[in-house]
Amino acid sequence: MLFNSLYFDLDDTLYPASSGLWDAIRDRMNVYMRRLLDLPIAEIISLRQIYLEKYGSTLRGLQAHHDVDVDEYLAFVHDLPLEKYIQPDPGLRTLLSSLPQRRWIFTNSDKNHANRVLTILGITDCFDGIIDIRAIDFACKPDGLAYQRALSVAKDDNPRNCVIFDDALRNLTPARQMGFFTVLVGKNGFEPLVDRSISSIRALSESMPELWQNGG
Repeated sequence: MLFNSLYFDLDDTLYPASSGLWDAIRDRMNVYMRRLLDLPIAEIISLRQIYLEKYGSTLRGLQAHHDVDVDEYLAFVHDLPLEKYIQPDPGLRTLLSSLPQRRWIFTNSDKNHANRVLTILGITDCFDGIIDIRAIDFACKPDGLAYQRALSVAKDDNPRNCVIFDDALRNLTPARQMGFFTVLVGKNGFEPLVDRSISSIRALSESMPELWQNGG
C-alpha cells in the first residue's frame, strides 16, 4: 500500500509516556478546574473523565458547560518546565527525517505547546506543519470531524493513503473506520482494533520498514 502522509500525535507519542509530562499537564488541568468550579479534587477528576468520554477532551467539556477562557486555559495547563520531562532526541530526528512521506503533527493541544515540545526534542523541521486544536476549529480527536478537518488542512483527499500514530486507542478507532492505517504507539503485541501496534516511535523502522519502501 502506498502512503503519502503520516499524522503523528504529540504528547506520549513522540516522547515516552514514562516522561511524566502528560501526567503533569493533567495535574494542571485539575488545578485549573478546581479554581474555576470550586469543587473537591475527587469531583474534578470524575468530571474530567466524563468530559473526556463525552467530548474527547477536558477543554471541549468546559466549553460546552462553563464560561472558560480558552487562551487562559491552554496557557495555564501547558505552563510547565518542559526540559524537566523531555530532552533532545537526535535518534528520533534522524528517523523522522528519513521518512519519504509528508509528516504532520495532529494534536488536541495548541500550536504553542506543540512548538515548545518539538523544539526541545529537536525535530521542529521534521514536519510539514502542525494541525492543532485551533486549526480544526476545536473539534478534537476522537470526533470524526477532527479527522476530516485535518485531512482538509493537509490537502489529503484519501485517508487510505495516510497513516496515523497515536498512543490512545480511542483516537485510532474512528480514524480506522474512515480508512486511515492506524498505529497504536506504546504497546507491544497484537491489538485487534488497530492495524499495527509498536512499542515506541523509535521502533518504527523495525516495525514498519515498508514506510521506507513505498512512500513519498
